[in-house]
This record gives sequence, C-alpha cells and structure tokens, in this order.
Amino acid sequence: MTRFSLFPQTWRVMRARAGWGAVVCALWLTGCGSAPKAASARHEAFGAAETYSRLIDATPAQTCEAGRRALLSQGYIVNSSSPELVEGTKHFQPDAESHLKMLIRVVCVPEDAQGQVSLAFVTGVQESYSLKKANTSASLGLSAIGSLSIPLMSSSDSMVKVGVETISEESFYDGFFSLLQQYLNEKP
Repeated sequence: MTRFSLFPQTWRVMRARAGWGAVVCALWLTGCGSAPKAASARHEAFGAAETYSRLIDATPAQTCEAGRRALLSQGYIVNSSSPELVEGTKHFQPDAESHLKMLIRVVCVPEDAQGQVSLAFVTGVQESYSLKKANTSASLGLSAIGSLSIPLMSSSDSMVKVGVETISEESFYDGFFSLLQQYLNEKP
C-alpha cells in the first residue's frame, strides 16, 4: 500500500518536470524562430551629429528661398515651396533597366526670438526602381475554320520599386549646405 501512495507523488513530480521542459522548449523555439528586428531600428542611432541640420544666419524665409534656388540650380523640380518648407525631386536613369528618384526636403524654423537666425533641416530620400519583364500569351480561335488556335505572345515591361533609403552621407549634406550658403551670400 505504501508503494501505491508514493506513485501518485512521483507521477506529479514527473508531470511537473515535463511541463517545465515543455515550457523551456517552447521558449527556446520561440527565440530561435522570431523574426529579426527591422533594419531601420538597427541602423538608427539618435545623437547630436549635425548631418541633417545647420544653423543659418538668415530668416527662415530667406533660408528656404536659398534652399529652393540651390535645388533649382541642380536640376530639381520644386514640388512645393513655402517660407518654412521646400521639397524637390530629380530623376536619374543610370542604365536602361534601372531608375532612381531623389527627393530632398528642406524645413526652415526660427532659432532665435527675433527670427533672424534659422535652423535648416535637410533630408534626402532615394527611391530605386528596376525593370521587370512579364510575358503574356493568348490564343485566337477561329470557329469558321474549326478549332485552329493561333498563339499570340507578348511581353510587357514595367518599373517596380525595389528600395527606398534615406541618404546618410555627410558629404551629400555638406555640399547642399555649402550651395545654400552661396545663395544666401548673394542676397541683396
């Protein structure tokens, strides 16, 4: 009888251990099977670097106008322009099967109480497109002749967006801010 009274306790211990084992195994599998963190979260590091912004000794309206002129001088199409915001785009085709679209946004905000100093924020975004070919086929049946089918083949080409990236090279922004300052120096 004593032998049977120990058995239920042993069974409970084994069942509890098996339950913990299942939990540990499930947690391990979940950790191994989880999706990696988004690439943007891994590459993003907030800091005090001045890659995207500069203090400008001019009003926000003057700064954005100089930004507009800088974009126009480089062949950008100005999509929108106001005293606080300028946005322009430019298209590139490096080869026959790829296309790049560049979008630059300039935001100008006052930095002092008098509004004579502004802070200019510039962001460049590059969209990449690639040529994708799709073959299509159809058949033409002529009922007067019978079940004769004439195959018709065609292909269509379309540009498909394959990537979007914020430009992070400091030299790109240094060049833009240098050109912006050049247009500010030309003000009457």
